[in-house]
Amino acid sequence: MSINKAFETNRNTWNQKVTVHAESDFYGVAEFKKGKCSLNKYEITALKNVSEKSVLHLQCHFGQDTLSLARMGAKCTGIDISDEGIKLAEKLNTELNLDANFVCCNVLDTSKHISEKFDIVFTSYGTIGWLPDLKPWAKMISERLKPGGFFYIVEFHPICWMFDYTVSPPVMKYGYHQKGTIYEEYEGTYADKNSKMISKEYGWNHSLGEVITSLSKAGLQIEYLNEHDASPYDIFPGLTKNDEGMFELATKMYPLIFEVKATKKA
Repeated sequence: MSINKAFETNRNTWNQKVTVHAESDFYGVAEFKKGKCSLNKYEITALKNVSEKSVLHLQCHFGQDTLSLARMGAKCTGIDISDEGIKLAEKLNTELNLDANFVCCNVLDTSKHISEKFDIVFTSYGTIGWLPDLKPWAKMISERLKPGGFFYIVEFHPICWMFDYTVSPPVMKYGYHQKGTIYEEYEGTYADKNSKMISKEYGWNHSLGEVITSLSKAGLQIEYLNEHDASPYDIFPGLTKNDEGMFELATKMYPLIFEVKATKKA
């Protein structure tokens, strides 16, 4: 299996997901158009005041978070591998009279398409698992940051990806330090489990150590690594809703979310 074949398979799957996701309650496009912010508590707290800041949003899907940041006054560029996702992002950008920019490319090729440097590079929820190696990813992030700028990621915890969710109940199948490619094929998507589309996906597991080390070796200074029991999304089996409207394992046996902030030295 070639990496290029894996990327193309994933791109085709995400192209199909765009239509399904845009019509789903999960993404709530109608409410978003009326002004609802798509960002969650973790990223809003971490990014703080983005007004007049330049932001590069990696793996933006069809651009809701990018456009939410633009509504908050940021000068945003979103990138994604899905051409259908970028088409919808550009359509929403025009419809909402915003001024975000969107580029269709593999996230690892970002520096081939964008030469600008940014105050903030941002990515969230289900992004790094589509990448076979985080070293070129971290290098690209460092290239695209201004001196003194920062990178922020909020992501599902790597322990979550040790399970095979195509069976019920899920079973722990994949290693925390899984080196091999993971291929899954299943009906539906996380946003619409009743959809008849077939998701064909190649993915890769990455430990917290790999995330931190790749960013550090790319020249970024780690400000923090936080782990959280609560997820803003009810996408894993057996979660319960807490008093803050977030979703947790009843046992709290392992965290569901981690976040990292890293700064490029001035």
